[in-house]
Amino acid sequence: MKKHIAIALCMISLPVFASHSDFSWHGYLSQGVTQSNGSSFITDNDTITAELTEIGLNGYYQLAENISIAGQINYLDGGNRFEQGARLDYLFVDWKLPDLAGGWRGQIHVGRFKNRHWLYSVTRDVPQTRYTSVLPQSVYFDGFRDVALGSNGIQTSFSHYSANNIWEVNWSYGRSNINDSQRDFLLGDAANGKVKQDFVHQASVFWQPSTMTWKLGVSWLNSDFTYTPSQEDNRLAGGANVERIMLSGQYFAENWEVSAELLREIQDSRGLFAPDFTEKQTGEGGFIQFRYLFSNDISGLIGYDTYVNDTSDRDGKQLELISGGTIPAYFGYQDTYTLGVRWDIAPKWRLQGEYHWVEGAARVVSLLNMDVASHADKNWEMWSLQLMYWF
Repeated sequence: MKKHIAIALCMISLPVFASHSDFSWHGYLSQGVTQSNGSSFITDNDTITAELTEIGLNGYYQLAENISIAGQINYLDGGNRFEQGARLDYLFVDWKLPDLAGGWRGQIHVGRFKNRHWLYSVTRDVPQTRYTSVLPQSVYFDGFRDVALGSNGIQTSFSHYSANNIWEVNWSYGRSNINDSQRDFLLGDAANGKVKQDFVHQASVFWQPSTMTWKLGVSWLNSDFTYTPSQEDNRLAGGANVERIMLSGQYFAENWEVSAELLREIQDSRGLFAPDFTEKQTGEGGFIQFRYLFSNDISGLIGYDTYVNDTSDRDGKQLELISGGTIPAYFGYQDTYTLGVRWDIAPKWRLQGEYHWVEGAARVVSLLNMDVASHADKNWEMWSLQLMYWF
């Protein structure tokens, strides 16, 4: 841990050449306290911990009139939610295309780019842009955070502004590296081989009226994964395909806003546990959250998030029966109620708190990991209090 903290501090103390007119940089630091009670989702043994640290430094350099480079490095500690440590968040070449026919504008990103197909995916890793430190898990599943956050490959974005409408069309193709921590989350500690994301193909379309009061969108994802076992392994060669369709929407008023996303995803697995093992299931879920501004400095949030791992077994009873009771029925679904508050205590300083009441544990651990019974009670809670500063 000391090594990771040292790396993160070095990131903040890097020499900065901000005097160059073509270069700009920004950063953020955030520290909090957190706990999951009755679940190992964030902490073990119901302990209160300071494992809620986020530090980031990003930069932008203009190479030519239409070509620039953007990148960010960060250090994250979210307890058990994802792997602790420093990582390259994104680094890509941004090429702004000449104006296209019909008033369309376009840009191309090549390198490690951010997922811009969902409402909060682009800024998911920047604490001051989130309403809660733990985002709705139906869509923003922390167990697979680093894979969903971005990809290595190519991404295009096209936008069109008119007197009445604003359109945005996005497309991307690439892959992400999967480390041993994510492998263990998917397949359990008994897996010793390598998981590879063969590709992830995504597309999305967003529409807004010129008043900017609405934002509606639809997105699609398709991805293949392959597992190659080691010589001494308790898992077999196999793979999986995931396909997701999602609807997104936001409404903005003077003192309040509503955000919602609904998803349907098909998971098709083969091999891994037995030569003839196959499993295909459809999961569904989504969230809705309401945010109200009491003043320019204080706002509150109410949210509801739900997910079922298999639409043909919404209460998880078949899951418990098929597993011989080793997987409780409540691992087949998860319902979460959230209260949050945000206080801008000074320019570029914010204090943010939240409390989540949860029934079920479908997003606590991957169901491909069969050792799940000890990971969560049927009803559990989590909370956090986070102080953040950005510059």
